[in-house]
Amino acid sequence: MMWLRSTAFYLWFYGLTAIMGLGGVGVRVVAPRRALPYARTWARWVLDGLRSLCGITWEVSGLEHLPAGGPALIASMHQSAFDTLIWTQLAPRFAYVVKRELLRIPLYGSMLTATGMIPVDRRAGPAALRALLREADRAKAGQRQIVIFPEGTRVAPGAPLRLQPGVAAISARTGLPVIPVATDSGRCWGRRAFCKRAGTIHLAILPPIPPGLPREVLMERLQHTLTEAAARLG
Repeated sequence: MMWLRSTAFYLWFYGLTAIMGLGGVGVRVVAPRRALPYARTWARWVLDGLRSLCGITWEVSGLEHLPAGGPALIASMHQSAFDTLIWTQLAPRFAYVVKRELLRIPLYGSMLTATGMIPVDRRAGPAALRALLREADRAKAGQRQIVIFPEGTRVAPGAPLRLQPGVAAISARTGLPVIPVATDSGRCWGRRAFCKRAGTIHLAILPPIPPGLPREVLMERLQHTLTEAAARLG
């Protein structure tokens, strides 16, 4: 049954993505300012399919820690593709930090560019960090909510966190506090797992870490905060 429900979800996901990806070509040409709402609609329908076809729901706590509007820096744990969808519904002007390789995916990659996501070439060394900070400045000026996954990749539930310092560099550059977010999404939607397990995903938005801290202090506090919150969810 789980296999059948997961198959139905992927048929929904890829079919919807293909249709809306083609529609997105027209959006980018005719109404580029509608690209972000268009992407939000796509993600909402994907999540609707996840809920109805796979029996996966979600609960979000700590919404009071998100600013009512304006720029923000959200540092979210990353366990599954769910984490790359949910912030389209929680942040009004989301801007994900994404791998530059994703821009090469037909239709999908051009939509990432049209919606103002922040690509990072992880092989570019110091140049990648400089580009990231320039894009972070642009996102802040555009009143965007920057979503970064500080592990840099999906990590299985319970695995030790190994955080990358890019989030600290963005905070220092923009003066934005870091809003930590813990999740257990990998328990329902495992990394590279075809089958989706019915259940409830928990997303815990935690009190912001103030800007202006030394990098080592900020990263240590972020590590400690996420590790403790993840243990409570687990």
